[in-house]
Amino acid sequence: MKELAKTYEFSNVEQRLYQWWSESGYFKPTNDPQSPNHNPDQKPYVISIPPANVTGGLHLGHAMFVAMEDLMIRYQRMKGVPTLWVPGTDHAGIATQLQVEKMLGAKGITRENLGREKFEQETWAWKEKYGSQITRQIRRLGASCDWDREHFTLDDDLSKAVREAFVRLYEKGLIYRGPRMINWSPGLKTAVSDLEVEYVEEAGFLYFFKYCLADEPTDFIPVATTRPETILGDTAVAVHPEDERYQKYIGRNVLVPILNREIPVIADEYVDREFGTGSLKITPSHDPNDYEIGLRHNLEMISVLDKDARINENGERYAGLDRFECRKQLWEDMKTAGLVIKEQPYNHQVPRSQRGGEIIEPMISTQWFIRMRPLADAGLEAVRDGRINIVPERFSKTYNNWLENIQDWCISRQLWWGHRIPVWYCADCNQVTVAREDPARCSHCDSTRIEQDPDVLDTWFSSALWPFSTLGWPDKTPDLQYFYPTAMMETGYDILFFWVARMIMFGLEFTGQVPFNTVYLHGLIRDEHGQKMSKTKGNVIDPLDVMEEMGTDALRFTVLVGSTPGNDMNLSTKKVESNRNFANKVWNAGRFILGTLERAPQSPEKAPDWTLADSWIWARLQQLIRDVERLFGNYQYGEAGRQIYDFFWGDFADWYLEIAKQQVSEGGDRAYYTVHTLVRVLDTCLRLLHPFTPFVTEELWGHLKEACQEKTSGHAPKGGWEDALMIAAWPEAISLEGWEEEKIRDFSQIQEIVRAIRNARTDKKVPPGKRVPAILVAGDKINLLRSQAAVITAMASLDGEKMQLVETIVERPSDQTPVVVSGVEIFLQLADLVDTQAERARLSKELEELESQITRLETLLNSPFAQKAPPPVVQKEREKLAGFQETAQKLRDQL
Repeated sequence: MKELAKTYEFSNVEQRLYQWWSESGYFKPTNDPQSPNHNPDQKPYVISIPPANVTGGLHLGHAMFVAMEDLMIRYQRMKGVPTLWVPGTDHAGIATQLQVEKMLGAKGITRENLGREKFEQETWAWKEKYGSQITRQIRRLGASCDWDREHFTLDDDLSKAVREAFVRLYEKGLIYRGPRMINWSPGLKTAVSDLEVEYVEEAGFLYFFKYCLADEPTDFIPVATTRPETILGDTAVAVHPEDERYQKYIGRNVLVPILNREIPVIADEYVDREFGTGSLKITPSHDPNDYEIGLRHNLEMISVLDKDARINENGERYAGLDRFECRKQLWEDMKTAGLVIKEQPYNHQVPRSQRGGEIIEPMISTQWFIRMRPLADAGLEAVRDGRINIVPERFSKTYNNWLENIQDWCISRQLWWGHRIPVWYCADCNQVTVAREDPARCSHCDSTRIEQDPDVLDTWFSSALWPFSTLGWPDKTPDLQYFYPTAMMETGYDILFFWVARMIMFGLEFTGQVPFNTVYLHGLIRDEHGQKMSKTKGNVIDPLDVMEEMGTDALRFTVLVGSTPGNDMNLSTKKVESNRNFANKVWNAGRFILGTLERAPQSPEKAPDWTLADSWIWARLQQLIRDVERLFGNYQYGEAGRQIYDFFWGDFADWYLEIAKQQVSEGGDRAYYTVHTLVRVLDTCLRLLHPFTPFVTEELWGHLKEACQEKTSGHAPKGGWEDALMIAAWPEAISLEGWEEEKIRDFSQIQEIVRAIRNARTDKKVPPGKRVPAILVAGDKINLLRSQAAVITAMASLDGEKMQLVETIVERPSDQTPVVVSGVEIFLQLADLVDTQAERARLSKELEELESQITRLETLLNSPFAQKAPPPVVQKEREKLAGFQETAQKLRDQL
């Protein structure tokens, strides 16, 4: 048998195993609809990966969703379910165009210099060069996707789906073009989605000034703003209808400072009487809230900014000035005119472009929009009637709230990289042609003088089609018919609105079915102090560096076990380090078992005579299998991983393995059956751990399988050894046989005794190797302790020759350290090491704590609880009280 390395060398394992899995076809679905033996009645489990941006490098967000989805897929695959995980990448319109423009800018070239066609060629070339980087990094995480079904949102088949969706919505009257309020990025010169706007709290000023009455210039309404340059576009001043200070002004006109344009004073309940002066300047063209007020009161919409965020002709004398230059100049002019009241420092939320960093301007612009109300109503119904289950459930309220208050979606972007809007304008009849294929003529007048809309669609439009476009829609492909709807959509809660809700709405609209049955939302990963990771704070953890240093399994296990649905998690490299140690613990346990297997007999002579430790570890293992299955069913993957960890490190490695060393040393059948138990528990643990830590488990399982096959067929699992762990059967718990509870209870008592002795030794600073004489007064547990004397002696480092086991004791030795646990009195011969006074103090404190517990339980059992609670619960409390009373009496005797 090949001897294993002393530590797990992940760098020699990960790439080799991943390549083997891939070449063996294990990532592909069984029961593939494209195979001749396909069974359409066997239900598959499908996940569409959230497509990563082609521009991106791997970050912890990717590590989280890849690890979580791979866990889900590996688990279902091991359960024998046909699984498909569809991989792919997103063209990421703005992000990619920025990267290419930056690259060209370094050569002194602009996109305008190149022209659209050549710029698109440059972008495709860039994508071919750099776009596969993120895919390689996702593979590095162990993602068991079917890479033969990989997609890119600008692939021909996905572009066909985008055209189909646009045309269908247009033909239903759900897509229209018109002027509306949007987020405008002056640096990128395009509309951007709400997702691409980050609100940052920044120090600024609140500028207080006078709005003079048109018919009485000496009287004025005081107004405050953070953006004086937008005064040029004001078309009203609003006050609260119940604000007594300003009621007399409602219906009168005031003069726009410097421009002296007359605008009305209006009453609107939106106005906050407590903020600023309690009156509000209304600029409908440059503020989303003002826009809504403008619509309510039919106000004029005056835009004063152009696409570069410079003042346009409506700003009169300020035309041509940059928005911030205008702010400065206008304010100076207002000071000169005596219209300024004061300036006050003020921290406020500033909208900045996520990509370019410049301040976003709310602006009215003619764009393409989708009427969202009918789509949103269908999306609301799908969650309310249970066709889609959102985990955790609290996010259903967030989802409902957003869809109930949905606005029309601006889908056009003034970019060159993306799905170009399939609309052509006719120069002769001024009509538009909307088509699935590029038309040669106008569909209205047959003119050839047609030109395509220069804009592209918002990236989220193609992303919203992802679960079904990647399976072949609009064609009725075998993949679409078998794998759709998908089973699970796993993603971050931060894109519930922008992506998940839109996929649901588009899925229902275009396929008549929900796109997935369950939405699992993971939280964000923060640093160890709970701070958001950012380059400016210098607290970003690079997953590639972590994997290079500590291995993929350690990173995966850390993000999976640290996560709960919908909650953020704090991550530190120390946590990853401790999980690297866990991978080594698993490896070393396997190494020990393989060495033990080699020395054990090939076959037994008699039927098994299981020890208490054998029975206990087997009963605990079955308990673990049941608990993990339940937790997986409730999406508590992190807690399931923690319980597997605790079982392996605590129960198996710290207890059973140590006892197994003694049992194997007995030789014969005892050695054979002990090794059999070790193999079966290790095999089961590796199966349970595989979805969390695929590499170390597959590598070790391969060695275990090989060693067992060389030695004997007697240690093989029930169905035989599979070709690989990743396609091996998921463990199923054996039905309870009735003996388990007693064995767990008995062994737990042995553990308590050993722990109590170990604690006493630690308190007295007894050297670990020193064997200590002891008297154990067992009472009614005498038979249990006699049967486990060797275990107690070995695990507690007692002197076997000087250990006495008695049922009762007449005179307690005064020169020995007493310990009481589970009704058993233990006297340790530590005379040379004991401070008698300190020992009395310790026993007194222990007795005090016990008496407090006794009082609490006596009060509880004398209360209505004893009549109202279920009898088994009451009985359990009575037994607990009796145990405390017995221990307390023994402590009093010792004192």
